[in-house]
Amino acid sequence: MKENSAILEELVELRQQKCDLLGFDTHASFVLDMRMAKTVVAVSTFLEDLAKKLNPLKDDEMKLFLQYKKEECKKLGYDFDNKINMWDMRYYMTMVEERKYSVDQSKLQEYFPMEVVTTGLLGIYQELLGLKFEEISKPHVWNDDVQLFNVKDVESNKLIGYFYLDLFPREGKFGHAACFGLQPGCLLSDGSRQVAVAAMVANFTKPTADKPSLLMHDEVETFFHEFGHVMHQLCATSDFAMFAGTSVERDFVEAPSQMLENWCWEEEPLRRMSKHYKDGSPIPNDMLEKLIKSRKANAGVFNLRQILLGTFDQTIHTSKKADTAKVFSEISQKILGIAATPNTNMSASFGHLADGYDAQYYGYLWSEVFSMDMFYSRFKKEGIMSSKVGKAYRDYILAPGGSIDASEMLKNFLGREPNNEAFLKSKGLQAKV
Repeated sequence: MKENSAILEELVELRQQKCDLLGFDTHASFVLDMRMAKTVVAVSTFLEDLAKKLNPLKDDEMKLFLQYKKEECKKLGYDFDNKINMWDMRYYMTMVEERKYSVDQSKLQEYFPMEVVTTGLLGIYQELLGLKFEEISKPHVWNDDVQLFNVKDVESNKLIGYFYLDLFPREGKFGHAACFGLQPGCLLSDGSRQVAVAAMVANFTKPTADKPSLLMHDEVETFFHEFGHVMHQLCATSDFAMFAGTSVERDFVEAPSQMLENWCWEEEPLRRMSKHYKDGSPIPNDMLEKLIKSRKANAGVFNLRQILLGTFDQTIHTSKKADTAKVFSEISQKILGIAATPNTNMSASFGHLADGYDAQYYGYLWSEVFSMDMFYSRFKKEGIMSSKVGKAYRDYILAPGGSIDASEMLKNFLGREPNNEAFLKSKGLQAKV
């Protein structure tokens, strides 16, 4: 802890020195200048507004945590201190999930064989975005597990690109799930268009001789999310390579794929992507209902913790120096109502701040707010499988790449300024959408 705290605090000072040389007031001002948020004030207003609106939800969840803790202390013969400590939080969050939203994940997994999920997912994307995917037989690829598809626009039958699916683990392979742009779609010097090429890489369980590859629900969500980035790469129609695909503001880049995760929490697409690997039976209704409800488990506490981390990040990066342990403890008490554990410094293990997310951690929530606005305000209202809304999404959100500011793309798609009402509704709070 001591070593990392000193390193983080030195980084804060060095970043400020760099900004002094470049003519920016703070490191956060420097970073945000090229982001959708633009200013420190915009980020702090965003985080403070969300915190205020999420507090009632957090308070209700904390009451339940305290109820569970009181019951457990009585049962085990411990003194009840009538508060939730930092070390209690994860424990009671898990208890809520098990008691209120009990979903047998291993049983649910039996309904998500890879082949069924992939067929359903590709079908949904084709229907939504007006595309046609064709698998290329015997492609020249780097491993026999890899599949290659071409992508054509249904209306014009015009080729717009190719994508690879590299979904299973092997020795030496990248260990996470990600989309890699391999060739940008852009205009060439002779006026012709270079098509986009992208690869989705993942590490899902390989099938065996007697059992297919079965996905956990969160892996289905990951598949849907990363393939959304593939579509962003392929559907962009910008002229210049520097604006191709996902080359948008960093605090918006996740929003298009976060929006598409919603299909993994709706009955119709879940039905299309699932059936039992043994007998082809559908997911039982009660299991599906529990799964969909579980999305809102601990939403207030979880999101306020994200606001805590984003606020801490902004606070230290609008300061010339920072006592990180003290700052974190004070903000934790203010936002969560829970003091940091004495003699600890969570920020000493907050790797994002030394790994490219400095002054940008707010971006996770920022992009999710806009993703929910897009989903609830258009797809949820007009039909989650509406090809008309899907075309608008492709034209206004995916096609521009980074050639238009994200705020303008959102206004074009929504027909108004974006807001956080849909996000709050998705977490279980009543809001007009």
